[in-house]
Formats: sequence, structure tokens, C-alpha cells
Amino acid sequence: MLLAVGRSGRFVSAAEELGLNHTTISRRIAALEQTLGGRVLGRGAGGWELTDLGREALVAAETIESAVRSLAGSADGARPLEGVVRLSATDGFSAYIAAPAAAQMQRRHPGVTVEIVTATRRASQQRSGLDIEVVVGEPRVRRAVATRLGDYRLGLYGSHDYLSRHGSPATVAELARHRLVYFIDSMLQVDDLDLASSFVPAMQESVTSTNVFVHVEATRAAAGLGLLPCFMADRHDDLVRVLPDEVAVDLSYWLVAREETLRRPEVGALVEAITVRMREMAGALAGTGAP
Repeated sequence: MLLAVGRSGRFVSAAEELGLNHTTISRRIAALEQTLGGRVLGRGAGGWELTDLGREALVAAETIESAVRSLAGSADGARPLEGVVRLSATDGFSAYIAAPAAAQMQRRHPGVTVEIVTATRRASQQRSGLDIEVVVGEPRVRRAVATRLGDYRLGLYGSHDYLSRHGSPATVAELARHRLVYFIDSMLQVDDLDLASSFVPAMQESVTSTNVFVHVEATRAAAGLGLLPCFMADRHDDLVRVLPDEVAVDLSYWLVAREETLRRPEVGALVEAITVRMREMAGALAGTGAP
């Protein structure tokens, strides 16, 4: 019961997982709190959060869950993994790193479901309903583990059509006469992505969006020069990287999760698959190899 609420952050989601109604969940959590002599859940901005006592109880519950699972091995002695892992990550990471990694993991562990939520934001301090977050830039988090997954590079790109009509800039100074495709400045929450645009001179904005796939497609449609992840832009033959030596912004992906969450075997399996995928994509992420 506590496992389900602690992982989803919501009584309704836990009720659906367990096949119960949310009032039953609430009543049993209240009974648990009475038994333990304190609150195990507190209301947070994103849902229910575990208290210190709740985290201690969760560790004990996960130990019991792991022991029960160990009794249900398959015929060859292997222990099948099952459950739901919910991950939040940026659009590009979700599509080209997390999704292939999840598919690879599920071939080995078909009983595990992976839910991917796309968001470009700072790591949340209250991570109700999330098992793993992947963010850009080193996060400052409490009661969680932050692990650097690896680096990736932003470059400046233009379409063949755009460059034939407007010319290809030969110097950084010449960028001032071109328009930029990038994030909406007033809505950008990630400091490292905000700083990235300072590597180019002041450019008038063209099409801007909170979604990096829109950046890529707007650049392909000749809206301007796009400041794009190389591992996404290099997939398109109609995009040309301009001033590659002068405009190269290196950023890093970080994985954030609670210690108790990382101890869950199904979460560990997904983290391992993501780590392998990052190694496979190293050249493309650095802008030096084929995607």
C-alpha cells in the first residue's frame, strides 16, 4: 500500500494499481500511521510525499517485496522483474536515449512498464509520481542522488534553403544579421540552456518553442539558424552546421532519483539500459559521429 502511494504520489493512482478504491487506500494508510505512531505521508506541491518515517517504512516494505519476489523465480532460476517505472526527461533525451533504452530493457524484462514524461525543467525538490528525472546541468537536490550521465553538444544549423537565400555566416559577428530558432526565453527554466544562447551575438528571434523538436523542424523549414543538439540535427541531410569551431556549446545530462528508488530492481535495470545507450550514442552526442 505504502509502496504504491510512495511511487505514484497519489491515492487514486495507487488504487488503480492495486485494484482498490482510493478511500480504502486512505483508510489503510491512516491505520499504518496509527500503528507506527506518526505520519508517513505529507502533502507536497506535486502530490503526496514520504516523510522521514515514511521513507524508513518504505525501505522495510521494499525489503519485504524483494524477498517475496525472490520466491517467485522462473523455471531457470531467474527472478522476473515487474512493475512500473516513470521517468521524466527532456524531449530529445526521451526520444533518442530513454525510449530505445526502455525498449531494450523490456526485451529482457517484459513485465516492466516504462512511462516517459517529457519536460524541460530543473530537477524538482518534490518528486511525487516520478522514479527518475533526467535534467540538463548539475542539479541541486535534497534527499536524492544526482549522477552525471554524460555530455552532449549544441551547434548552430541552417537549412540548405535558408543558407542559399541568406548566405552562410563566415564569422560570429555576421550572425547578428540572422534570426535565431531556440527556446522561448521567458519560459526557459533551465539555467544551462539559458546560458547557451549567450555563446552567439544578439540575434533577433524567429520561431521559438518549449519543444526542441519544433526547433529542429522550424530550422529545416528555413525559419532561421537553429541552436540545436547535434545528435538531433545531424540526422537530417537538409541541415548544415555553420561555424562548428566557433559555436559549440557543451552541456551535460544528469539523472536524479531517491536512494530507495534506485534500489528497486526494475529501476536499476532501466538506469543500466540508459547508461549503455549513452555510451552507444557518445559520438553522436558530441557531434563527432553518426546518430
